Amino acid sequence: MLGLRKRNRLPDRSSHIEANLANSKIYVNDVSKIYHSEKNDVLALQNITMNILDNEFVCIVGPSGCGKSTLLRMIGGLDEITSGHIIVQDMDVYGPGVDRGMVFQSYTLFPWMTVEENIRFGLKMKKMPQEEQKQVVQKYLEVTKLTPFANSYPKELSGGMKQRAAIARALANSPEVLLMDEPFSALDPQTKAEMQLLMREIWEVEKPTVIFVTHDIDEAVFLATKIYVLTQRPGTVKKEVPVYLPFKRELELKDTTDFLQIRKQVASLIY
Repeated sequence: MLGLRKRNRLPDRSSHIEANLANSKIYVNDVSKIYHSEKNDVLALQNITMNILDNEFVCIVGPSGCGKSTLLRMIGGLDEITSGHIIVQDMDVYGPGVDRGMVFQSYTLFPWMTVEENIRFGLKMKKMPQEEQKQVVQKYLEVTKLTPFANSYPKELSGGMKQRAAIARALANSPEVLLMDEPFSALDPQTKAEMQLLMREIWEVEKPTVIFVTHDIDEAVFLATKIYVLTQRPGTVKKEVPVYLPFKRELELKDTTDFLQIRKQVASLIY
């Protein structure tokens, strides 16, 4: 599979690592990232270890500049690791792949294509039969509530609609892992809350493994089944916080005692 290669049984892979891999969708093993320049080297991430299970919704939070987006890009194969291993389904990551879809803060839609054409783009690249393309596109137009805007161009859409279209395009390619880098940060509060609810509803039905980077603690607690809190740069894992909240979530959940207690715990780890 593009971007993945069969991993070698290296001598530095201890028995506990092999045991973790048996239960992992994604295993980030002792990963560090150094940015090199003529003036100086910058250690962005240091000894990051994460164990992400199949179908989990994992949020990554931490102070600005701690390397959250860098880590996500490395999992996506868009940035090289300096040391350590990133393993997806027992395969080492060495580049991008169709198994990992990405949604960025910017909408990254093709402005000359309609919503329907944007969603269809990856399916055409895979040479999927026309009738099957039509069925997949229709499904994700409905999932993201964009059916009335199928023939609209990005410039005709609101920010929330553009991001829904970007999510639909990513999901249409059936990625096993969905990587999301602060996708709702530019939206107004009401639209942002609506997108959080929609994303949670999509995950409940589609069940991809999601890794979601955000600065918003409320967003992380509402969406996640598990939260990783990173330290100041060089970022490392400060704590893994399980989120024991109802599977079916509504926006009113944010006012409950259980939600606020988890929010307080996560905030205390960051500030």
